[in-house]
Formats: sequence, C-alpha cells, structure tokens
Amino acid sequence: MGSFQTAKILGGIGALLTLIGVFVPSSFGILSFVGFIMVFIAVKMIADATKEKSIFDNYLYAFVAGIIAIVAFLAIILITLASVGGISFFMDIQNFAYSDPMAIFSYLQPVLFGALAGLLVFWIIAVVASLFIRKSYNMIAEKTQVKWFATAGLLFFIGTITAIILIGFLILIIGVILEIVAFFSLPEQLSVKEG
Repeated sequence: MGSFQTAKILGGIGALLTLIGVFVPSSFGILSFVGFIMVFIAVKMIADATKEKSIFDNYLYAFVAGIIAIVAFLAIILITLASVGGISFFMDIQNFAYSDPMAIFSYLQPVLFGALAGLLVFWIIAVVASLFIRKSYNMIAEKTQVKWFATAGLLFFIGTITAIILIGFLILIIGVILEIVAFFSLPEQLSVKEG
C-alpha cells in the first residue's frame, strides 16, 4: 500500500522538521509550519488507509482550534493596544522616570493584563486542540498497533495543560520526539485491525 508508506515517511520527516523548527529561531517558524503540514497530510493518508474518517476529523478539529487560538490571542492583543492608544502608548513611556518602577507598572498594567488574558484564552483553546490530537493519535495507535502514537498524544495533552507552569514545554518536546518515533515505527504495509 504505497500511500501508507508515503504517510510513514511524510509524517516522520514532518514531525522532525517541526522539532528542528523549534530550535532554529532564524527559520521564523517556517520549518515547523512545513513540518506540521507534512504531518497533517500524513494523518490524512493514514485515515484514508485505515478507512477511519474520525482520525483525520479529530486532527482537523485540532488544526481549526489552533487557528482559533492564534486569532483570539492576536485579537485580544490588538484590542488591548487599541484601547490604550496604540503606538503612542509606548512612545509616552519615555516620559517616565525609570527610578519609579511602580509608575511604569501602573502605566503598563492594562497592556500586561491584556497580554495575560490573551495568553489564558490561547492556552484554554490549545488544551482543547491537544485533546483532539490525542483522540486522533489514540485511533491511529489502535488501527496500526503502533502504541507510540497513543503515548505521543498523551504527552501532547499533558504538555499543553502544564505549559502554563513552563514544564509543559519540555513535555511537549518529548511528545514531538515520540511522534517522530511513532511515524517511523509504522509498518511498511498496513494490516488493519478490525473493530
């Protein structure tokens, strides 16, 4: 089954590019984005090969939730900046005496609270997205008998939840590493498990 072998290679390389993109800031996220698209296509191929539409549907829901999270974050930031006067808000900070940190904090407080609100909304939606990824990867693990997918999905979920206390970022990196292992552990041909 050629498309399944292609999914194995595409997904493995895509997950690897996603990981490399995290550590290469000069790529401006392009490597991670290309990697994500490759994984997205690989998940679609696996869903088609296993005839399990919900594998791709759940991954697609995660993708849409991720876009909503980014748009919501940016909208909150832009609304916050617009409500405090836009660019002129930051130009006026030059008039403050740097010896009075409380005055600077009071001045920046609306922007800081807006940024925190944006991050909180982003995080909540990202947790929902990671739940859909976990569901998708659990189904792939069940259909292909590659249990690394279930483990990677669980780590994505736990990592996203704990990202708010920063340890989650390490868990997410481990999750991506296991995602790479999972894709490259796929068999050359699929013998679909019924049920």
